[in-house]
Amino acid sequence: MRLSLTAREQPIYTTRAHVFQIDPTTKKNWVPASKQAVTVSYFYDSTRNSYRIISVDGSKVIINSTITPNMTFTKTSQKFGQWADSRANTVFGLGFASEQQLTKFAEKFQEVKEAAKLARDKSQEKVETLSNHSQSESGRETPSNNQASSINGTDDEKISHVGPEAALLKSENERLKSAVEQSNTNAKKWETELQTLRENNARLVDALQESSANVESWKKQLSACKEESDTLRQKIAELEAQCNEANQEKEKNAQLTVRVKELEAELQDKEQELENLRKQAEIIPQLMSECESITAKLQAAETRNKELEGRIQGLQLDIDDSRQKQGNMKIELKNLMDVLDGKLDELQEFRQGLSKLGVDN
Repeated sequence: MRLSLTAREQPIYTTRAHVFQIDPTTKKNWVPASKQAVTVSYFYDSTRNSYRIISVDGSKVIINSTITPNMTFTKTSQKFGQWADSRANTVFGLGFASEQQLTKFAEKFQEVKEAAKLARDKSQEKVETLSNHSQSESGRETPSNNQASSINGTDDEKISHVGPEAALLKSENERLKSAVEQSNTNAKKWETELQTLRENNARLVDALQESSANVESWKKQLSACKEESDTLRQKIAELEAQCNEANQEKEKNAQLTVRVKELEAELQDKEQELENLRKQAEIIPQLMSECESITAKLQAAETRNKELEGRIQGLQLDIDDSRQKQGNMKIELKNLMDVLDGKLDELQEFRQGLSKLGVDN
């Protein structure tokens, strides 16, 4: 699509949006007209008193829609709106970055639509005024024509009384007059057309100069748009990197959240243990007193044990002495038994000797 802008056509509002067109086959699905958000502008032509919505993606014109009073801009969602263009035989859709941008664009569309309606009404009033003026002019010319016809009728009556040669000359004269009038009319018409052509030529020269200037301006704007696009791509890359970092931070935060919950659980356990220790610490003085009592008893027991050990050692010494004495006594008793046995044997022998002596006596 070729786009031509004159110097009298100036932008009055500009925004950025993703551009879509309705699928011409299904008339239901949206087809993206731009790969990314592009500039969408309202243009006003002061000469034609008309408004257009224009959007260019690189060197391709994706929107060139003249606004008419019959058009309606419809919001289909919080960030999307559309309007139908019967001249282009399509439906345009715009996706904005925010609801505020959509609302502002819709308000501007309604404002421009009202302005187009007002311009159309003024144009119709001018046409009606010119039509009425032309009718009044034709009404004024009618009496003169009737007068001329009446005069001609008088001449015809005169010619009827004149000879045939005079009538022939008269008719030839009338024919020449009509030819002269026709040539004068054609000359005036040609002069008017020549003047119109000159004016059109001058306008075309001005338009060519303006288009050349506009081409340079568009080249500068295109260069600026390319630079802006490169800058936006860099920003997008940076934002993607930031998004990746943000995702990593989210993962770290999730891990930290889990760790914090674990630490909170551990802290609760520790607090429970501390509470138990505090309860146990309350009975420590009692335990200390009991421990001191037990320690004193233990010391007394140890002292008594030492005394008993001393006694045991004394008793052990006494037992050893008694055992030694008992051994000595056993030895002496054995010796005494041996002696007693010897004495008994002697006594037996003595008894036997006595018994023998008794028998002998």
